[in-house]
Amino acid sequence: MKVKDIAQKLNLTIISGESNLEREAENCFIGDLLSHVMSHAQSGDVWITVQGNINVIAVASLTDCAMVIICEGMKLDDAALKKAHLEEIPVFASEKSAYNLACELKELL
Repeated sequence: MKVKDIAQKLNLTIISGESNLEREAENCFIGDLLSHVMSHAQSGDVWITVQGNINVIAVASLTDCAMVIICEGMKLDDAALKKAHLEEIPVFASEKSAYNLACELKELL
């Protein structure tokens, strides 16, 4: 499913990456321990996390995630926001928990 369609169906707020909304997302990965995400997330994943620092953008780029969802009302810090725009990484925000997002994603993917 395309990133833009996931964002619409999950009622996500776009933070960055407007130029990559046509990308296909294939699976979901939930994790906050960045070293674990680096070694287990796959290209095309929707990555759900509460982390909002610049390292999230680096890991998303490294793993080639289709999109990042910052959940539970957390925010990207300024450095992460600048890097996300520069790298054109699709990052979204949600007030929902990781669990609830994953349950909804299960029905979409």
